[in-house]
Amino acid sequence: MLRPESSPASLPVPGDSSLSVEVRPQVPRCSLGLQETPQSGPSAQAASVSSRPDTSGAAGDRSSSSSYPRAPSALPAQGSYCKSKRSYAENTFASDFTLGTSSSSARGSNCPQIVKTPLSAGNHQRSGYKSWTPQMEYSATSSSAVSAHSPSVVVAVVEGRGLARGEIGMASIDLKSPQIILSQFADNTTYAKVITKLKIFSPLEIIMSNTACVVGNSTKLFTLITENFKNVNFTTIQRKYFNETKGLEYIEQLCTAEFSTVLMEVQSKYYCLAAVAALLKYIEFIQNSLYAPKSLKICFQGSEQTAMIDSSSAQNLELLINNQDSIARFLDTEQLLSVLVQIPKQDTVNAAESKITNLIYLKHTLELVDPLKITLKNCNTPLLRAYYGSLEDKRFGIILDKIKTVINDDARYMKGCLNMRTQKCYAVRSNINEFLDIARRTYTEIVDDIAGMISQLAEKYSLPLRTSFSSARGFFIQMTTDCTALFNDKLPSEFIKISKVKNSYSFTSTDLIKMNERCQESLREIYHMTYMIVCKLLSEIYEHIHCLYKLSDTVSMLDMLLSFAHACTLSDYVRPEFTDTLAIKQGWHPILEKISVEKPVANNTYITEGSNFVIITGPNMSGKSTYLKQIALCQIMAQIGSYVPAEYSSFRIAEQIFTRISTDDDIETNSSTFMKEMKEIAYILHNANDKSLILIDELGRGTNTEEGIGICYAVCEYLLSLKAFTLFATHFLELCHIDVLYPNVENMYFEVQHVKNTSRNKEAILYTYKLSKGLTEEKNYGLKAAEASSLPPSIVLDAKEITTQITRQILQNQRSTPEMERQRAVYHLATRLVQTARNSQLDPDSLRTYLSNLKRKYEADFPRAEQVSGKTEE
Repeated sequence: MLRPESSPASLPVPGDSSLSVEVRPQVPRCSLGLQETPQSGPSAQAASVSSRPDTSGAAGDRSSSSSYPRAPSALPAQGSYCKSKRSYAENTFASDFTLGTSSSSARGSNCPQIVKTPLSAGNHQRSGYKSWTPQMEYSATSSSAVSAHSPSVVVAVVEGRGLARGEIGMASIDLKSPQIILSQFADNTTYAKVITKLKIFSPLEIIMSNTACVVGNSTKLFTLITENFKNVNFTTIQRKYFNETKGLEYIEQLCTAEFSTVLMEVQSKYYCLAAVAALLKYIEFIQNSLYAPKSLKICFQGSEQTAMIDSSSAQNLELLINNQDSIARFLDTEQLLSVLVQIPKQDTVNAAESKITNLIYLKHTLELVDPLKITLKNCNTPLLRAYYGSLEDKRFGIILDKIKTVINDDARYMKGCLNMRTQKCYAVRSNINEFLDIARRTYTEIVDDIAGMISQLAEKYSLPLRTSFSSARGFFIQMTTDCTALFNDKLPSEFIKISKVKNSYSFTSTDLIKMNERCQESLREIYHMTYMIVCKLLSEIYEHIHCLYKLSDTVSMLDMLLSFAHACTLSDYVRPEFTDTLAIKQGWHPILEKISVEKPVANNTYITEGSNFVIITGPNMSGKSTYLKQIALCQIMAQIGSYVPAEYSSFRIAEQIFTRISTDDDIETNSSTFMKEMKEIAYILHNANDKSLILIDELGRGTNTEEGIGICYAVCEYLLSLKAFTLFATHFLELCHIDVLYPNVENMYFEVQHVKNTSRNKEAILYTYKLSKGLTEEKNYGLKAAEASSLPPSIVLDAKEITTQITRQILQNQRSTPEMERQRAVYHLATRLVQTARNSQLDPDSLRTYLSNLKRKYEADFPRAEQVSGKTEE
């Protein structure tokens, strides 16, 4: 028989042993940890011997004695807990873990505080250990009922030591998807790549070696991770589990044949191998289950050929994950695979029910392959033809045929817990197991008896009773009192556990509770026998199940392509080109288009290597921030393969996209607006390169004007030394004159119009949201906004006078010389000629005309330089 379901903390693991622990309830946020067991014996001695680059845990243990993680041979002597008579127990493997939320651990002592969770009285099995990682794979709840937004990724991180410091190994697994992603890359002292990678994973839990978290001597990587992931649970485990030899064995045993080439990629990448060894051992312990051999998709992802978008930029640009599948009838194939390839160490009721449910889901999914093939059959696009070819895999039909020999044809995925329960009970065909058929007849009789009993109660009391069902209560009675008058407003005393919502009553009776218990017992027998049949069936189809990885990839890619097609069909999007220039003709914000009643105002964008720094000015609410976000979104859309919202678009491939837009305080880290600005701009300056796209909005607004201008000027000069494409929106008009010194600076501004407000006899500002070239003609637009408000006129008048005096003093030092203008003209001519030579696709006649126009423009710049000379002499 199946064992009753137990909590994750009570699932036994070989090697259980008892030891005393200590409860510290005063620790904030219930930070949870487990005492470490010191290494001893040969494995501990082997920890100091290494012939390869060392890691914080990976390279420490390479002897045969430690190639497989195991519990220490010696355990501490059992003690007592003085303040309580309750018993405590612990598993030896759990003693190698230290857990705690990073928010409550790292900031105080640089290491998670050690806290134990006590067992309830009388329970002496494995407990005392509580994981942050839920056992989500063996829930009987359908996948649709589980929030798609809940994090489910566990990541192991390890760093090299000594000369190898900065070499990072990572391994991650999504508990809802049977795929392991391995990464290894070199990072700098800011660990920008690690932080960005972890932000992409959005992990539920992060695992590191305990040697990275030593009180008073924590590594910089550990400190940065705990600072940047305050709401993520953090776990340290003993370094002996970070063993690259064992990691390679895990990959050889678990990786499917289709993805076995990953072995060649990672064979010499010791750090990601060490990380995957610790990760899989930890998951095995926490989930109390094993992955079936040759069942996992394992892939390696480096940092090459990728564009990095830091977490702040992703948040500023509102880059969201769309969790609604366009191909709606397909269930979550990856989560389905995750459950099917795991082998639970215990045959619990929930594990059995989950296997049965997911086999029905698998049947439902495979039945949709043929309709999808028919849809793609007449497609001529090479990419879609390739996906059609992957759907022609004969293994889909083999698996479905084997399933149909055991599972009823009408067994399918249905919404509603009672409907799904019925599907699971009668999923297996009749006459396969006589005892199963008898159990199902018994279950049917009990359900019929429940319905009959409720009908008799309705006749007895002349009440409109009806049978209802919920997963929590089982069968219960419901009644609506729209047209029914209760005697003394009370139900008969036979009914218990009464609850009322508006005019609806819900209740049960003692007899109904007993019948529900009989029904549950009958269900357990049905699930047990069905589970045995399903396990036998799964063992027959395991060798073919790898084709489902192809199906998952195909469905996800088709979903993405369908989204792209949907976007460019409903809107006038254009196919982008990729050159050395960022050129967008009449582009608009794609999100604003969807949420706005009117179509957004379109603007042009033109940035080249010769004019790679654009300063944007304009009044508040004129559209500067929206414009910056628009450019970033168009760049991202182009690089992921989508059409973009514009009449014409050309992009330079950006290796990194940085934004500094948000200006809110960060109370959690005790950072003011200005401090947050400085942290974000420092991150950009440390990591930007010539191929970056940088968008900065109103830097320096969190401090006084003089310091703000000084900081902005210094930042601009540093970024000007790069070839990065930079757009810098500011209210500091003094920055606009930096183009006198740097010819690659362009000034742009957002136009506004002034209209007379006849009702208040004041001028009002009309925002056009149009971007124009040059310096803004708007002066003191902040004062105009103040004048339009309810400020006293005398204060506004004084402010104007003071502003005029300050402006006069500043303009005395902002004069351009003729030589600077000539140099600027020569610079622009040279850069345009180089750009034409690189990217021109014009025919000879058109090219000749373009070069003639370029020459005339160059010659026209010299009279302008003479005019500047005359003004200077005056």
